[in-house]
Amino acid sequence: MPPLKKNIRDEPTITSLLEKMPSNVADSFNEEQLSHLLTILGSRNWGKHSIDFRGTFKVPFYKWRFYYVFLIGKNSRNLTRKEKSLSLLRQSIFLSIIICIIGLVGALIIYLVKSSLGIDILPNFSFGVWDWFKENF
Repeated sequence: MPPLKKNIRDEPTITSLLEKMPSNVADSFNEEQLSHLLTILGSRNWGKHSIDFRGTFKVPFYKWRFYYVFLIGKNSRNLTRKEKSLSLLRQSIFLSIIICIIGLVGALIIYLVKSSLGIDILPNFSFGVWDWFKENF
């Protein structure tokens, strides 16, 4: 039994494309033309993105128009060994920065609590944080 031939107009990419044009133009495409369009557009099918900003702008007093694309979404590609190493390095640096910030904020909170309770660990020495905090808050 031969496989069922699927209508090219039922392809999601082609359907989306044809819906964006007037019906008389959309009906003028034959199967061969649509299959070539699908081949070209299929390689550009990137899927849905969480953030997808696209637009164009014209620079005043200049004849060219420019376009911009800003995409953010989950990377579903298989990463190479180098990409995995760089990703791990980036994650490690980001995690280290977050841990340092949390540690510094924690130390500041502990210092402020200590100062508010009147505990003086180093006599006649102050960082000045408690005095600044009392004046401003």
